Amino acid sequence: MKNLAHFDIDIYKLANKQYKYQYQIDKSFFDHFENSPVEKGDLRLEVTFDKQENLITVLFDIKGSVELECDRSLEKFDYPVEIHERVLYQYGEEEQELSDEIIIITNDTQKINVAQHIYEFIILSVPMRKIHPKYAEEENPFVEGEIIFSSSTGHGSEKDSNEEDESSVDPRWDALKNLKNLN
Repeated sequence: MKNLAHFDIDIYKLANKQYKYQYQIDKSFFDHFENSPVEKGDLRLEVTFDKQENLITVLFDIKGSVELECDRSLEKFDYPVEIHERVLYQYGEEEQELSDEIIIITNDTQKINVAQHIYEFIILSVPMRKIHPKYAEEENPFVEGEIIFSSSTGHGSEKDSNEEDESSVDPRWDALKNLKNLN
């Protein structure tokens, strides 16, 4: 990530207060990541960096669109993206990632590069099934009139459901109640 040095935030020299950084994300950003499912995008990013004595809170606000390829027609289309995420950096003995949101850094850490976080947030916002908006209604499996309901017996006939209403208690339960009464 040497080419993404402009995403480095020099935390060593920062005072304990809030800072804001703004970035523009485009094709050149995605070129740094091999086999990326997103190759182009036009995104605006604001990073709010709140440094405190033992904790650094980083808020990511990403808005814009990425270019995707439709799984059905292979047409390119712009997919809108709006992301609001948070990452916490805590000072500790050794560097480790406790979760997706909490990262331990040492007191000797000079810089934090936020490029990997930005990339992951964008990629995770992309749907697994990429369908062009003009085909979106055709892909909806729950079109009115096609939903089939069945009774709990699995037969789905009207006669079965009427019989079930008349005898609301399953006879097997009655047999189990009799066993309980014997004790």
